[in-house]
Amino acid sequence: MTHMHVAGAIHADVSSPGPQWLERPADPNELDAALWSVTTKRTADGVVSSGGIRVTDAVEQFGSPLYLLDEQDFRTRARDFRDAFAGWTVYYAGKAFLTRTIARWVDEEGLSLDVCSAGELATALDAGFDPARIGMHGNNKSLGELATALEAGIGRIIVDSLDELDRIVGLCEANDWHAKVMVRVTPGVEAHTHEYIATAHEDQKFGFSITNNQAMVAMVRCHYDPHITLLGIHSHIGSQIFDTGGFEVAAKRTMKLLSQFTDATGTQLPELDLGGGFGIAYTNQDSPSTADELAANLREIVEHEAHGYGITEPKLSIEPGRAIVGPSGMAIYTVGTVKPVDLEGGAQRVYVSVDGGMSDNIRPALYAAEYSATLANRASQADTMLCRVVGKHCEGGDILVHDVFLPADVHPGDLLAVPAAGAYSREMASNYNHTPRPPVVAVNDGATQVLLRRETLEDLMALDVGK
Repeated sequence: MTHMHVAGAIHADVSSPGPQWLERPADPNELDAALWSVTTKRTADGVVSSGGIRVTDAVEQFGSPLYLLDEQDFRTRARDFRDAFAGWTVYYAGKAFLTRTIARWVDEEGLSLDVCSAGELATALDAGFDPARIGMHGNNKSLGELATALEAGIGRIIVDSLDELDRIVGLCEANDWHAKVMVRVTPGVEAHTHEYIATAHEDQKFGFSITNNQAMVAMVRCHYDPHITLLGIHSHIGSQIFDTGGFEVAAKRTMKLLSQFTDATGTQLPELDLGGGFGIAYTNQDSPSTADELAANLREIVEHEAHGYGITEPKLSIEPGRAIVGPSGMAIYTVGTVKPVDLEGGAQRVYVSVDGGMSDNIRPALYAAEYSATLANRASQADTMLCRVVGKHCEGGDILVHDVFLPADVHPGDLLAVPAAGAYSREMASNYNHTPRPPVVAVNDGATQVLLRRETLEDLMALDVGK
């Protein structure tokens, strides 16, 4: 079983149009519990439901396409990480998905919050989230973003460059502010994930290199600046990571750096953030670790490295990333066209076109990310056929699900549900082809709550101020 997404070409080998890992399901109506939120099931008449809400009823009320977010699942996963990492600080990743309601859930479940833009910070502050429990990332934070963060008194700014450090010091000097910071380092770990979401190797835009001494220079400068309190080191090796192997190398190198800093300054820094980016199951090829497994392994790694370097174990923090909100969400689409295409060698692929696409989920086009899908408005006893679920946009790469077995009687008007759509779907959505973005509706115990309403054509036209 692989521990990373397939990142192949858009078009599979025509002699074998499906990937080797994809198996024809014995029962296409069965929902793999590893892919769906804890309350998702099929009702007696075959309709998929989540949080006690049938997808057919949700589409009738809110339209299609649509994101549903399972509140119970979200809170359960947040608690799982909070409890597994008791004694550590767990930061929810606002970049995965953030609204004022989400910020409130995060607060109520006792997690801290990581933001990386003015919009995310404004959402958190407007929701009444305690600034002392907010951290701010970003490789190119503007003066305005930094000023808002410093004035609000957020708990930590993750410094990513010397230019940013100059901006922070200048703002503090001009406004009599004081900054609490962590220095982001690149430990040189090649995470087993897609190139675009691996963030700890040397040749990329984030952080200070440990190997060429950039990190130590930044840390010493922060340490001796009267306007700054240096809390510690931040490391992040990537996203959609399934085990702790890479973290062992990152911990070894960051703990060594902490030890070297103590030797150079006589001060031991109190905190270390190992990042996170823990993976989730998008298809049955994925096998993510549980929060308990991750916590046990990371605790052992940190304890071993601290002992090895003869230093006190620092206060630890992590950022689970998509692992909290990703599995809580599903995307619902309506089928518009079903088109069989004959391939060379006698193979056939069926293109199932839906009313969304790369404007509401860019990940398959951007990362060649793999997803699953199921017929959601009914059960079917038909044989299955290999399908490619595609969007409505004017791009050949507008693919939502590269390969999936669907019932052969799938037809226009059917609903398809795509699991694991809670993270980086609506958050990365665009208005490509002037397409309004779908709404996000939370479901819980038979009730619905709109978190983000559907955009309208009037919304788009309001931005166009030309004549």
